[in-house]
Parts: sequence; structure tokens; C-alpha cells
Amino acid sequence: MAAERLDKLVAQGGLLTRKEARERIRAGQVTVDGQVCRRPDTHVDPAVQCVALGGKTLGSLQPVLLMMNKPAGVLTAARDGRDPTFQDLLPEKYARLGLSAAGRLDKDAEGLLLLTDDGELVHRIISPRWKAEKLYSAELDRPAEPDDVPAFASGLDLG
Repeated sequence: MAAERLDKLVAQGGLLTRKEARERIRAGQVTVDGQVCRRPDTHVDPAVQCVALGGKTLGSLQPVLLMMNKPAGVLTAARDGRDPTFQDLLPEKYARLGLSAAGRLDKDAEGLLLLTDDGELVHRIISPRWKAEKLYSAELDRPAEPDDVPAFASGLDLG
């Protein structure tokens, strides 16, 4: 992990907002390598520097990866002014992490969403370059006809 702003690292665990992290840093409650640091914009590398909040070392800052069963009627978007999004369903400690969905499901579709703060993982899942295999199932309102199989296999244009 490269160097990041101290306030971002302190807030990354989801227990504090960035604003709360800045307040705690300015109050002298955060140390970097045992020394009090009062500047939220200080860049630190958690791979080589020890960051502590209130005397407790922050755990390794591994990427967050969650699985969610997205219900029908919910958008696979971070925010929307009209409809609920997957972000609206997250407990607050995860909602404030700014997680991204690794892929999309239509509003009326339901199924597995992977949510993460790991941009590289999202890219490897959604970019055609990496050829990540995805499996979708569809429920039809009538039995499939023999001609339907090649149509689904070659792709459907839904307009």
C-alpha cells in the first residue's frame, strides 16, 4: 500500500468519519511510529509505519470485501435521488467506507454483489481484458423453445 493521508487511514476502519479522524488527530490522540502527529494531511505508509489511535495500533488496513444479496428494486449505484441503492442497505460502519460494486445488476434483478474498496479487484472483475467469467441465470415467463437456446447463446438485444 502506498502512502496515504493520515486522516483517511484513521477513518478507514469505519469507526470514525474523516471529520472525526481529523479532530482526534488534532487533539493529539494519534501517533505515527510512537510520535504524536497533529497534522491530518501527513502522508504515512502503513506498510512500514505504525499508526495508533488512543494507544491502540490500527490493524492491518486490508481491503474490505463484502457480499450482498441485492434485492429487486434496488439500484447498483452509490447514490440516486429517486430510488434506493445498495449503499442505502449497508450498516453505517460500511456505508461510510465508500465501497464500490464489482459489476452491475439491473434494478429489477436480484443476486450477488461484491462490494469493495479495492479498485484493482473491481477492475479485474469488470474489465473485459481480464476475462473474468460470470454466470447469470434468467427466469422465463414461459418454457424455453428450442430456438431460444442459440438466441441466448449468441446474445440478445433488448433494445
